[in-house]
Amino acid sequence: MNESIDDAYRAFQEGLRLLESANAHAAAVALERACDLEPEQGSIREALGRAYFRCARYPAAATEFHRAVDLDPVNDYAHFGLGLSLLRLGDRDRARGHLKLAVAMRPLDEYRKALALVGEEA
Repeated sequence: MNESIDDAYRAFQEGLRLLESANAHAAAVALERACDLEPEQGSIREALGRAYFRCARYPAAATEFHRAVDLDPVNDYAHFGLGLSLLRLGDRDRARGHLKLAVAMRPLDEYRKALALVGEEA
C-alpha cells in the first residue's frame, strides 16, 4: 500500500472513531485530510458529510453527500444524508427525491420518518 493511501486510511479510521465518540468537529478535520488524500472515495465523502451535518454545516454536508452519490449512486445512506441536508436548506422537492430513493433502496424506519417530514408516505 502506498503511503498516501495508508495515510488516507488512517485519517478515515480516526474520523470514524471521532464520529462514534460524538466529536463531529474533530472528525471533520480528520476526514477532510482523508478526503484531500483520496478525493474519489465515496465512503470518505459520506463520512465527511455526516460530520458536517452533525456540525450543522448543511451546505457542506449536502456537497459531500452529493459527491458520495455521484461516486456510488446506490449508496442509500448518502441519499438519506443528502435528503436531510437539502431539507435543512429548505429544498423540500430535491430532499423528497433523495429520501424516496433511500427508502426504495433500504426501507429503514429512520428513512421512512425522514420522508414523512417532507409530507410523503413511504
